[in-house]
Amino acid sequence: MEYKDYYETLGVPRTATQEDIKRAYRKLARKYHPDVSKEPKAEARFKEVGEAYKVLKETDTRAAYDQMGNKWKSGQEFQPPPDWDSGFEFSGRDFGSDGGGEFSEFFESLFGRAGRANTHRQSVHAQGQDHHAKVLIELADAYHGAQRSVSFRVPYLDKEGHAISKDRTLNVTIPKGIREGQHLRLSGQGGSGLREGRPGDLYLEIAFHPHPVFRVDGRDVYFDLPLAPWEAALGATVSVPTPDGPVQLSIPAGSSAGRRLRLKGKGIPGSPPGDLYAVLGIALPPAETDAAKDAYLTMQRSLNFNPRAQWKEKL
Repeated sequence: MEYKDYYETLGVPRTATQEDIKRAYRKLARKYHPDVSKEPKAEARFKEVGEAYKVLKETDTRAAYDQMGNKWKSGQEFQPPPDWDSGFEFSGRDFGSDGGGEFSEFFESLFGRAGRANTHRQSVHAQGQDHHAKVLIELADAYHGAQRSVSFRVPYLDKEGHAISKDRTLNVTIPKGIREGQHLRLSGQGGSGLREGRPGDLYLEIAFHPHPVFRVDGRDVYFDLPLAPWEAALGATVSVPTPDGPVQLSIPAGSSAGRRLRLKGKGIPGSPPGDLYAVLGIALPPAETDAAKDAYLTMQRSLNFNPRAQWKEKL
């Protein structure tokens, strides 16, 4: 996927004001409108200009886009940094509602999920917009529940018309059993209403901080369990970690690498709870001493074993 420099597309510097961006868009939209333009590839350029404007015209999406910095150039290979949008507050807006056709893969990778899922909920009573933010919590919070102070950035315009952001902190109750991708609704914490209109709500999308041991799939949790060759071959009982603390796990004799052992109900709590899976691996002792090398030679002489024997049947 190619990185798109939206400032370059509109021909404005990153320090441009919102008014500068609007003027640049109007000029380029007139120049490349496919109904009147005779420029080469006018329709494609018109779509590119429209996409850039959709991102830069709004303070929240512009500030989020800006936080990735300018270390990429247009056309360079790009993948969004993990959880790049966490801790950033977006207003409840639907990118797909105001025309413009299909967006690029780059746009969809950054704003597709949030932009197309959020709906503009302004009512005749001037109710405030719903806002959305993605927050990272610890896996242990999903197991036990927690009270957390979460901070995220709220974009706004300064006096010169530049998009900047300020920090916002809220105390949030994380319920036991919450899954990644679920939303917490904070009533009245969204955009302000006009006149008598009530404020909108703030929806927090939950994601987990990367864990050094565990990985999550829905309510199920996985971890890699290295075994010594004799533990896998002969069977053993080993102490393994869980988010609730260590437990004893029986390893069946003859276990092979890649086998999954299930600890039923030890995943994220719920009705029903998820499971915890130990994915087995074989860790080989290093042959760094004469005694270790002799042990391997003894195994070679004693065991009639060829790990590639099955190839003869398949080739």
